[in-house]
Amino acid sequence: MGVLGCLCSLAPLPGQQNQASGVDTGAGALVEKNVDFVKDTQPIFHNDIVTRLPSLCRETDQAAAALVQDLKQCGLLDTTLVIWGGEFGRTPMNEEREGSKFLGRDHHPKKAFSMWLAGGGIKRGITLGETDELGYNAVVDPVHVHDLHATILHLMGINHTMLTYKFQGREFRLTDVHGNVVSKFLT
Repeated sequence: MGVLGCLCSLAPLPGQQNQASGVDTGAGALVEKNVDFVKDTQPIFHNDIVTRLPSLCRETDQAAAALVQDLKQCGLLDTTLVIWGGEFGRTPMNEEREGSKFLGRDHHPKKAFSMWLAGGGIKRGITLGETDELGYNAVVDPVHVHDLHATILHLMGINHTMLTYKFQGREFRLTDVHGNVVSKFLT
């Protein structure tokens, strides 16, 4: 696996349309061209979440499903790891700081957030983890971010304990002194 990367969007590329779903996907075309790392970025929005979120979720769901479907149809899903997630979690409720009316927009970086992975050695149909009834705390099978990173690196053929960088005279790792590969995810 090389180190060629691309920052892109799942937005349309000319002539690249998923035949089954009708959704244009640029990321799938890049993978077909042997681009090893493709990062999709979606705009962050902070206004009108109540009315805009459902349509943005539909758009994202359709594009993500089309990407996975395209990769499968092209025979690339088994060798392509697809990771979907955000920069951090968001609370399911608003704390109404400073009179804010943006429901569910508070940062929630350490308690619970959702991600999904497909292809590239990930077991199909597995759900791991569960939050409490408020969606606030992970209460069943939590996966620490260090474990997620260790698992992703493992799937890329990299031993997370050997991937280090020097900073202020000390060797550091992405997984810090923690991190275990989550074998429940693996095929």
